[in-house]
Amino acid sequence: MSKKFFVKIVTDPDVDLRKCVVGLACAAQAISDGYDVDMFFAADGVKMLNSEYISGINESGTLPEGMIFGMVKTITEGAKNIYCSTGSQAANGVTKENADSILLKGYQDWMTWSGPPGVIALSAESDVQLVY
Repeated sequence: MSKKFFVKIVTDPDVDLRKCVVGLACAAQAISDGYDVDMFFAADGVKMLNSEYISGINESGTLPEGMIFGMVKTITEGAKNIYCSTGSQAANGVTKENADSILLKGYQDWMTWSGPPGVIALSAESDVQLVY
């Protein structure tokens, strides 16, 4: 039986972008290695689901060209569950009503709006927890 990973991104990438990128990289690696991965984006970590924000990271030269998009694609196509905090999104100006113009393309197909119940459920079901 494969171990089940729970990766939670809560750090504000404006404060510590490297920590958020490492979280994405670890989640993508676990998926590539064949593990079941659940993710939860909360607090200001929800910025990592913002399409303009991710494009800005790519254009900044902080990472090799396209690397951030590759990690995000691995996660959005391979994670078992991806949740985001409804309240945290709202605190960052994103609601279910305006999300289509702000969040990563196709989010409706892979993301679940949630709150503490989602965090508790995903973490309780996991074998390994990584928080960034």
